[in-house]
Amino acid sequence: MTQSFDAALQAFAPQLPLGVGLSGGADSTALLLACHARWPGQVVALHVHHGLQAAADHFEAHCRTLCDGLGVPLRAGRVNARPRPGQSPEDAARRARYACFEALALDPSAQVAIKDIAIAQHADDQAETLLLALSRGAGAPGLAAMPAQWERAGLRWHRPLLRVAGRDVRSWLQSRGVAWIEDPTNADERYTRNRIRRQLLPALEAVFPQFRETFARSAAHAAQASALLHELAESDLAGAGNPPRIDALRALSAPRQANLLRHWLRQAHGAVPSAAQLAELQAQLADCATRGHRIRIRVGAGFVVRKGSVLGWYNS
Repeated sequence: MTQSFDAALQAFAPQLPLGVGLSGGADSTALLLACHARWPGQVVALHVHHGLQAAADHFEAHCRTLCDGLGVPLRAGRVNARPRPGQSPEDAARRARYACFEALALDPSAQVAIKDIAIAQHADDQAETLLLALSRGAGAPGLAAMPAQWERAGLRWHRPLLRVAGRDVRSWLQSRGVAWIEDPTNADERYTRNRIRRQLLPALEAVFPQFRETFARSAAHAAQASALLHELAESDLAGAGNPPRIDALRALSAPRQANLLRHWLRQAHGAVPSAAQLAELQAQLADCATRGHRIRIRVGAGFVVRKGSVLGWYNS
């Protein structure tokens, strides 16, 4: 079930002091105000200047004015969020933003050490993420969408509003008469996520009013399945060796073999094979009955190759 804004904040129990991601938009502004009201003097705002539009300076100035009025410290950082060739703008901005949050939280020159960070994604954002994953043919890890809590780089991350509808976040903020900034790119339907938000979510609500709850339940099921697949891959890799032996791979069923290969490539080499690349690799393994059979298949920025009795890897 979705939660009210107040119920979600009441259930939120981070370690203090708490960093709160602040863009200046409605969602992050509401989260900052609510956290500051609950833990006065224990909240630090974290702002990322993406440098992608002329209004970015105005966003930072607005955040400073808001934080000064509240008496909340603000740490701001600037990043280059322009995408690399073949990278989506959304992915580039997301990666840059999280890296900057980490740097701001762990800044050795800061007087206050932050171990927990809260960010303001809500139930509508979760639904958009799941729909994006479905549109890309994602497996269980992608369909798990966004976790409510996770750990990375020695930090604990939280999404306390993940079961709160976006309209309820804005209603809470409007009831307090606090202004926020509307990012003009949020209306740009060249971005897939914006098209989902503006076109698909209203249609879903008209046909399936409870879609936020059912989507969240499906994402939770996918997260459980993903965790089980990870455990199985760890066990199979321990048995096959790292790098995996070809004979051990060939002894597995096709689904378990695919699961192990995805896990090995991601964990050992940071590579995510496409469905076509994985199918070709498995076909080559099936044909790998003699020591003379060669394997050389591109995956991501490198190649999977045969090195005697095991699979190997080298960067291109």
